[in-house]
Amino acid sequence: LLQTRHAENKQDFCSIAHPDQTASPTESSLPESRKSSLYELVQAGWSKCWSKRENRPYWFNRFTNQSMWEMPILGQHDVISDPLGLNAASVEGAGDAGVGNGQRKRLLSEEAAQGGLNSFKRPKIGIPVTPTTPTVPISPITPRAKPWNSTTGTEDKPGQPASALYRPTIIYWDLDIQTNAVIRERAPANHLPPHPEIELQRAQLTTKLRQHYQELCYQREGIEPPRESFNRWLLERKVLDKGPDPLLPSDCDPIISRSMFREVMNDIPIRLSRIKYKEEARKLLFKYAEAAKKMIDSRNATPDSRKVVKWNAEDTMNWLRRDHSASKEDYMDRLEHLRKQCGPHVTAVAKDSVEGICTKIYHISVEYVRRIRQAHQTLLKDCNITDPEAAEVQDRLVYCYPIRLALPSPNQPRIELHFENDISCLRYKGEMVKVNRGYFAKLELLYRYSCIDDPRFEKFLSRIWCLIKRYQVMFGAGVNEGMGLQGALPVPVFEVLNKQFGVSFECFASPLNSYFKQFCSAFPDTDGFFGSRGPFLNFSPASGSFEANPPFCEELMDAMVTHFEELLEKSSEPLSFIIFVPEWRDPLTPALNRMETSAFLRHHMSVPAFEHEYRSGSQHICKKEMYYKAVHGTVIIFLQNDSGFTKWEPTPERIQELLAAYQVSQRTLGSPVTHTTE
Repeated sequence: LLQTRHAENKQDFCSIAHPDQTASPTESSLPESRKSSLYELVQAGWSKCWSKRENRPYWFNRFTNQSMWEMPILGQHDVISDPLGLNAASVEGAGDAGVGNGQRKRLLSEEAAQGGLNSFKRPKIGIPVTPTTPTVPISPITPRAKPWNSTTGTEDKPGQPASALYRPTIIYWDLDIQTNAVIRERAPANHLPPHPEIELQRAQLTTKLRQHYQELCYQREGIEPPRESFNRWLLERKVLDKGPDPLLPSDCDPIISRSMFREVMNDIPIRLSRIKYKEEARKLLFKYAEAAKKMIDSRNATPDSRKVVKWNAEDTMNWLRRDHSASKEDYMDRLEHLRKQCGPHVTAVAKDSVEGICTKIYHISVEYVRRIRQAHQTLLKDCNITDPEAAEVQDRLVYCYPIRLALPSPNQPRIELHFENDISCLRYKGEMVKVNRGYFAKLELLYRYSCIDDPRFEKFLSRIWCLIKRYQVMFGAGVNEGMGLQGALPVPVFEVLNKQFGVSFECFASPLNSYFKQFCSAFPDTDGFFGSRGPFLNFSPASGSFEANPPFCEELMDAMVTHFEELLEKSSEPLSFIIFVPEWRDPLTPALNRMETSAFLRHHMSVPAFEHEYRSGSQHICKKEMYYKAVHGTVIIFLQNDSGFTKWEPTPERIQELLAAYQVSQRTLGSPVTHTTE
């Protein structure tokens, strides 16, 4: 009924202006406490509207579709999470006991009976509200929060916002595990604080850069870009990049990416796909011979190269015309022979063109970074935010803590939040990002643990929007794109790592897929508010036990091994790294080779393909299929210094328990939630 009445009044006006808008003369005359109260009502979803039928104002909540005649009281009833009002607090002596908090729902008439079919009663909870009671911070998950009491805070020591009412039945993290990672105290980082306007511009320019890459590959080489090669280019460039932007590279040496060059070159003259049947192998062999011949004829090749490629291509075509009884293996052997004969000559004629693609994409990225940086600095200048004085840092060892930003955050714009079943939807200027409601609750917990500059959660929604948008843009918008680069270990594996090897820290994670509340991630500016310790290559622990499951980018994995060995070499405290990398042996990757021959290697083992699983990189928006089987083997490597080996030795019993946790048949979906009474 209430929703129907509000739909009839859809032309009603809202009398509360957004804080960023110019206030009306009436609003400007309000006291500061009144303005603060109105601002909190807007943030909680309330607006004041006019009822044409009753000819009087009423209050409507766009999150809950709740309507009231009187001005709502924050920290009271939420009809979504508590439809019967059993947990709502009442204000003693205020209003009608039939409703319980002094508020009445909007009815068709003032004379409607309070005890009708739609009325409800709530038990009173004896919590007095006095003029000195501080305003309750609002939990962003629901427009309701619990009243203040001795367990959440006092006037002298304010507490934190009450925990969200939404509790998932299955979780994929354990945020109660404390860290054993010790670092030297460090100064706040000089990254510019995130803002939705800047993040939207970065997203648009990154999407544009992807389109440029696609067009260049098609125009110059007649191929589609290799799948996810742009994503791996971003990862590989950030290993070398010294530029100011957290996502796009702008200061790399060399400017030609080895990763992008290698992947594009592998798809020339055609992309080789996996073959299941004989006819597919025959067609692929014919296409390769035809494409190689056409390419060598159209490029500026030497006479010798032209002669070798044309002869081998024509010989292959003649063989295909003659022999119709060949098996799939015969066709694949012939293809491999053709690639060995023609490959070097094809690479020679395509080299300049592919290097041109890499160079062009890099220079466009440099220009985009300049635009983003200029817009960001202008925004901060308009908010009167200038560079702070250098902070004093003591030379001492401390348990690791989330990365802090030196610059304060500017005022944040309004982010719209609504829920569609189990999905939280956040919208800014028409750009919507989505996250599973359980993961939204996780982000709120991480924010409580880690953020120190926003106790009232006024910037929480905008920071979540920036966080999700950043990862969405980095890993692309294609179906399942980027899922493998963000894959995580199964929950039982993390449980064994913590129980048997003292692991309490992830070297490569994000606020969305982390198991522990302490982790390193790619973006310190957006992720630090949610517990990130910054990029791992810039993180130097003195002791602790760590898990490392890096994105499968060869250059990043190689830099990771270098960093591991430097840390193990200079620390005498217990230090242990348990690394999970793909078993790529044809050809053998430099990172895997270096780890298997390292002086700090204590143990290594392989888990066969299709006999273990990873958690999806898009787990924060998954509705089903949270896990997927690994199509390649995984190598587990223990790198430890002497004291780390003494403390967390990979004994046969511990290794056996770890392997058992990795088995698909032993895997559980997650850990059951233990509900505690507050």
